[in-house]
Amino acid sequence: MMTWSFVPRFLKLMIQLSSQTNELYQLASVAFCLLLAWCSDYLGLSLELGSFLAGVMISTTDFAHHTLEQVEPIRNLFAALFLASIGMLIHVKFLWNHVDILLAAVILVIIVKSVVVTVVVKAFGYSIRTAFVVGLSLAQIGEFAFVLLSRASHLHLVGGKMYLLLLGTTALSLVTTPLIFKLIPVVMHLGILMRWFPSESSMQNEDKATMLEAYNRSL
Repeated sequence: MMTWSFVPRFLKLMIQLSSQTNELYQLASVAFCLLLAWCSDYLGLSLELGSFLAGVMISTTDFAHHTLEQVEPIRNLFAALFLASIGMLIHVKFLWNHVDILLAAVILVIIVKSVVVTVVVKAFGYSIRTAFVVGLSLAQIGEFAFVLLSRASHLHLVGGKMYLLLLGTTALSLVTTPLIFKLIPVVMHLGILMRWFPSESSMQNEDKATMLEAYNRSL
């Protein structure tokens, strides 16, 4: 109800009031997110859930792109603080002593998530080439995992050692993302895999042949 009625009118009013300066709109957007986070915490839910719902509500309006442009400087500031705080939580010595488990966990995450995403994308009717590229592109663990891990540790759902290992696995998977992007063309041109991932030109030729055959049958 709020998404359909209140939020669009509220954002439109803020745009009209901030015609001369953008600070009011920026403050109003952040205040709206903080308000929903407080309401979520007051109801016994997590602050993260309230913030997430605020973002979803704004994203469904016609002012989503404008809001994202206005709060981008604030987002970058909070992103820097967020990543810096995560860096201070990571215990480098502990991860070095368990580097074998850490590397095995990262490799397992990349393989499993790549396979799952590839299967899902392929199920939507995309080519195996596109599905494979998307699968490798999304092989890392998302940054929101840091928030979930912090919450789980606060609620004593995850032990100390497991918490540090999961933090390290998430961070290392994010660090390997640029390397995976560079390896995608190399992997797709590895000998036998060429039969699985044909080039774009050959795929277009196959599509044209299929369309021509279907047209001839219709005649």
